[in-house]
Amino acid sequence: MSVDQAAWEAAVRHLYEDAYPYDATGPRRHEDWVLDVLAVMGRVPDPRGWAGLDDAADDPERAASPVYPFAARPAEYVRARLYEIDRGSAENLLLALTDDGCALSNLDRFAESEEELRAMARTVLARYGDGAVFHTNVTRPGGPPGTLDFTSPNWGYAPLGVYSEDYGLVVVSDTEVGLFWNFSDY
Repeated sequence: MSVDQAAWEAAVRHLYEDAYPYDATGPRRHEDWVLDVLAVMGRVPDPRGWAGLDDAADDPERAASPVYPFAARPAEYVRARLYEIDRGSAENLLLALTDDGCALSNLDRFAESEEELRAMARTVLARYGDGAVFHTNVTRPGGPPGTLDFTSPNWGYAPLGVYSEDYGLVVVSDTEVGLFWNFSDY
């Protein structure tokens, strides 16, 4: 499935407009893709010029930390907190990131059917191609290795941000790295 700019931007905007998102893509320039993740956190320009979402773009906190609302961390710290997941889990995670709580019950607030929302998530992932790999800081025990079990009430995350909760998806292709993140503070 190929995707154009208008469809991708519309899917990102619709899915994450009510979250506190950081959804951005940068170029893949390193064999060690975590270095590219750090560049995307630092707001490297999108290689295609496509618009993501950055609710913290104008926050005064960015003057002190350009990666805000992420915490400035070395590559080793970030690498140790990201776990590889399969494509189906990545699709579910994109849907869970639509609001606080990182749960598929977030879909209840949308007028669209679950299948229509899943089609939007597949549109988001299509940008990165069939060979993309997926990583997250979310842990949801109970499923096979490499999957997130969204039926389990027990889950956690390895924080990468400055808020009390942050969870997200890293998409890595041969040419691009995408971050889809949601932040909460309670």
